[in-house]
Amino acid sequence: MTMPITQELVEKKYHLYHAKINDALGKCFDSESPVTLYAPARYILEGKGKRIRPFLTLLASEAVCGESDSALNVALAVEILHNFTLIHDDIMDQAELRHGRTTVHKKWNVSAAILTGDMMIAYAYELALQAKSHRHAELVHILNHANITICEGQALDMELEEKHDATIADYLDMIAKKTGRLISAALEAGGVAGNATDEQLRSLVLFGEKIGQAFQIQDDYLDIMAEDGKSGKMAGGDIINGKKTYLLLRSLELSSGAERDLLTSIIANKGIGAERVPDVKAIFERSGVLDETAALINKNTEEALSALENMPHAEGRDYLKGFANMLMKRDF
Repeated sequence: MTMPITQELVEKKYHLYHAKINDALGKCFDSESPVTLYAPARYILEGKGKRIRPFLTLLASEAVCGESDSALNVALAVEILHNFTLIHDDIMDQAELRHGRTTVHKKWNVSAAILTGDMMIAYAYELALQAKSHRHAELVHILNHANITICEGQALDMELEEKHDATIADYLDMIAKKTGRLISAALEAGGVAGNATDEQLRSLVLFGEKIGQAFQIQDDYLDIMAEDGKSGKMAGGDIINGKKTYLLLRSLELSSGAERDLLTSIIANKGIGAERVPDVKAIFERSGVLDETAALINKNTEEALSALENMPHAEGRDYLKGFANMLMKRDF
């Protein structure tokens, strides 16, 4: 009889593995020269990353085979690939800060940041090829597919910014590619490292897709529901910046008259004054979008948890479920 996996145990394991992942990442990119290539790579990995993706990789392996030691290199590959995307995203967004630290292209320069990102992709593949597995081709394919899909998602995101008739379907396709695929790839790669069957891999990917969508839509939800920066950002920041979120696009489908005109103006003007945020939130409430969004988040989370039922190792499966719940509560 296995011991029930409590939230306290999940948090304990997360912090233990977080330290393990950070320690292993600290041993990467130890070359001193060229300094403008390797120093930026070390710098981005020293940021306040939550290491969600590599943790999912390790848990996926445990759910499949009961251990995760052989999946560590794969987890590192996933995290390095993720950090490459952050470097290049910050260049495209012309961002000056990430988690309170100067972005790589601002601390060094754009050329150094691009080159470092390019090198990190190759380094990630090399780590995957060094994994203790006989399924290296699958691992590289997963990382390649994730990389291509993330690029598609970023392109769709840029197109969405300029699109005045964007739909919910456009938005969901974009987030599935830009943020969701690396989450499902992290789980899929962990499954391969644990020698999962095709059916088990499909379940892990479905879990990742559902939890990824729930996480992103919840991000939109928390933005408008934030109080005094509790979520780490200004309440209604997405509206002020004219970001096309699930809530805004869904409200446009349901509204009419003056309310629709106000919502349309957010897109047309690429933002709105902070003083109008309460008016927009009131439209979200009256249209039922806030309740509908909360229900969708819960539905996706439940479907994600159900997808794990065929995982052969109960302890690993329960840790995955526990972490999914922890992730959705944002309490770490």
